[in-house]
Amino acid sequence: MTVFQAVVLGIVQGLGEFLPISSSAHLILVPWLAGWPVPGLTFDVALHMGTLLAVVLYFWHDWLNLIRSALRRRPSEEKRLFWYLVVATIPGGLFGVLLEKKAETVFRAPALIGALLVVMGIVLYLADKKRQARNLDTMTIGDALWIGLSQALAILPGVSRSGSTIAAARWLHLSREAAARFSFLMSTPIILGAGILKLRHLTPAALNLPFIAGVLSSFVVGILSISFFLKFLRHNNLNIFVGYRLILGLGVILLAVFR
Repeated sequence: MTVFQAVVLGIVQGLGEFLPISSSAHLILVPWLAGWPVPGLTFDVALHMGTLLAVVLYFWHDWLNLIRSALRRRPSEEKRLFWYLVVATIPGGLFGVLLEKKAETVFRAPALIGALLVVMGIVLYLADKKRQARNLDTMTIGDALWIGLSQALAILPGVSRSGSTIAAARWLHLSREAAARFSFLMSTPIILGAGILKLRHLTPAALNLPFIAGVLSSFVVGILSISFFLKFLRHNNLNIFVGYRLILGLGVILLAVFR
């Protein structure tokens, strides 16, 4: 892999991890369309390290408050939110471990990815039409579990971790900002777990220039994506991402059939 390819895929990861467009789908489709070699597990580690650093740096103060509150005896909103995040993380972690091999083989067919981009786009559109807007302080343990189960679907390239969790939260009438914040906080342990799973494939020889370029580009673009998306949702709906998913998904299906 060249440095240019590494930077491009790092940008794709940084955008797709936090915008509801599926980073895993794009990391499969970009090499497929460009005729590039398929990124290996080592490069997956680089991309996950970059986006992990991005979400930790952006939300470090939130996580510090959540952890401090969880260690205190007295109840608080932050303590409740911390344990809801723990509950929501469990389904995604279990499915990730159980279906890791299939995610790297069976689920990578472009036609399937295109179909999932379209289906999830429709789901996201319908969920975002919900009018009532709840805040995180109204969440229940059932809400957290439902959002966590939706995150487990993100093992399928084309679904999108942020897309599935935000859609689930919107179905539960959470506001767009609240849905995105819970989704991003929930992504921290998931991205960390995915990175740890893949670290066993990392060797000192793999720490080359493309690896470093992938980490840096996914980190920088990841920070920018989080900041942009949270500000965007204050005044906008998700239709632009829905439209992008539908156009891309249908295009991929047509290419897969006729290419």
